[in-house]
Amino acid sequence: MDENKVIVSTEMKQALVNLRNLEEIYVIMSGVTKMPFVLCDEETFDDEVLVYYQEESAKEKAKTLAEDRYHVGIAKIEKNARLGFFTNLYTMGVNALAVNVGTEEEIRVQLEQLVVRKNKEELPDGKKLIENPELHLTAMYLMQEMHRNIGPEMPENVKELQEEMMAHYKKGTFIVGVQEDNQVPLLRQPDGSLYQPIFTDMIEFTRFAQGKKMKTAAIPADKIPEILIPDAKGVAINPFGVNVRLDITKANKQNPEA
Repeated sequence: MDENKVIVSTEMKQALVNLRNLEEIYVIMSGVTKMPFVLCDEETFDDEVLVYYQEESAKEKAKTLAEDRYHVGIAKIEKNARLGFFTNLYTMGVNALAVNVGTEEEIRVQLEQLVVRKNKEELPDGKKLIENPELHLTAMYLMQEMHRNIGPEMPENVKELQEEMMAHYKKGTFIVGVQEDNQVPLLRQPDGSLYQPIFTDMIEFTRFAQGKKMKTAAIPADKIPEILIPDAKGVAINPFGVNVRLDITKANKQNPEA
């Protein structure tokens, strides 16, 4: 028997127990997106979040990232919120956890080892799952890097992330909310411009609605210009999260010919 495999298996088993059962764990959060800080593993290319068992270890990592000009903080995830936290990572496109990086207990855990989601095929008839994990993930990377940049010129990696995000946007379907009085919510920016909120998934929509009764519709990206309110300059994707604003040219509604 390969002795190394036994050691890895034992470490992984203990890590899974700890992640599920410790009274609290600590996650590095992005101060820009108000979501977990994401990073791509240079060897496996896994899209990861940083998780720690000890608050001090998390603070040390946050300090290191801050020195690299990232806007970060830490959040405590208590045991009763753990399942929801892990499950929500799927909607963000995250597939792994980097646990205790920089400590003797460092280990990588695949998200599917912690929590398994139902297949989309198992949804009730007529129900459609609206999620855009690739777009959501790219937007998180983009906003982290944009706010890190302090120079006058846009770095190449930011340009590449913008292009990748727009490619995902064009393929996406989004949730649009309408208030009970049939009014569409608009977000006013400091310069007075208005943006119409759209959402990558129901979790982001729920964060925005905050318990208010609103009707929802699933709108493909190529139909967004048709439903855009005349006063809106564009859309704000997940305004309580990544808050990416896109300027969009509204569709011209032509009168039918007589």
